[in-house]
Amino acid sequence: MDTREQGGASSELVTRDEDGNLPDRFENPGPPPHRYRLADTDPKAAKNAERQVAALFGISILGTIFAIVAYFLFTPENTFASIKLSNTTLGLGLGLALLGIGLGAIHWAKTLMPDHEMTEMRHPMRGTDEDRTKALEVLETGAAESGIGRRPLVRNTLLGALALVGLPGIVLLRDLGPLPKDSLTKTLWAKGVRLTRDPDGKPIKAADVTRGSIFHVIPQGLNESERPLEEKAKAAVLVIRMDPNMIQEKDPAREGWDVDGIFAYSLICTHVGCPVALYEQQTHHLLCPCHQSTYDATQYCKVIFGPAKRALPQLPIAIDDEGYLVAQSDFKEPVGPSFWERG
Repeated sequence: MDTREQGGASSELVTRDEDGNLPDRFENPGPPPHRYRLADTDPKAAKNAERQVAALFGISILGTIFAIVAYFLFTPENTFASIKLSNTTLGLGLGLALLGIGLGAIHWAKTLMPDHEMTEMRHPMRGTDEDRTKALEVLETGAAESGIGRRPLVRNTLLGALALVGLPGIVLLRDLGPLPKDSLTKTLWAKGVRLTRDPDGKPIKAADVTRGSIFHVIPQGLNESERPLEEKAKAAVLVIRMDPNMIQEKDPAREGWDVDGIFAYSLICTHVGCPVALYEQQTHHLLCPCHQSTYDATQYCKVIFGPAKRALPQLPIAIDDEGYLVAQSDFKEPVGPSFWERG
């Protein structure tokens, strides 16, 4: 090993050995002396710690039960006070449930589980079969040292807390309501229901609809009904009239669905449900102002631009004995965003 003098101070040049390894610069002191905890030497203290852990898990169980009871007991009404009370009690219950498990696990680890420090040399990622066997033995030893097998009070309260902590979530899922089933495929339209102007509710005659005109339409009597707002929105329809010869590639399945070039389509965009309220008379394009989905009325409102993936559903219409436009039936497919179909 070489030594050099620099500015009155000596510095050593450290050289590698034949294998290219650096020499030991200092002696490895190893881990500090182990300090035993009270629970390690006093069985009474260990028992007290066990009871404390079980008490924390018990608090978690009580918190879960309180959250479930609060959900039914403090049902929110249409007031800020009731909503605040419901949210507060549910939050307290769920908070105690999770906090009890967390604090119980921490206290268990700090007071009852072994806390010996140990070091080991680094080794290749994939150990030998012997090392892997030893690793399994270490895991088994760790499970045994945790005391979960010989501390039934801790084990049982932990299992009880973990088993119950998810129940409030299951109970709260009731607020999502029942699955829609086939309700999304049905609207307020039915055979013989007249098409009326929105919002005055005046029936529309076929003679009132001129080429290039557009009407926002709702079922007759809708404004006087007590139907929910979402059902009214689903029934919104757009009526336009154009030359029937302009229809490209006529669909035999839609034969008779229009009245001399008067077509009725759902007003709800199939992207995310915005109203398709803009009509370009020269091109017969319908435009959704939210995300610019564009539908071509000459192709049965097929999507020609934008994020929508499905054409606007068509409402089959006819004329009654008094010359008013009426629906032949409900829509033949779900209206609104495409994801509604997967309800």
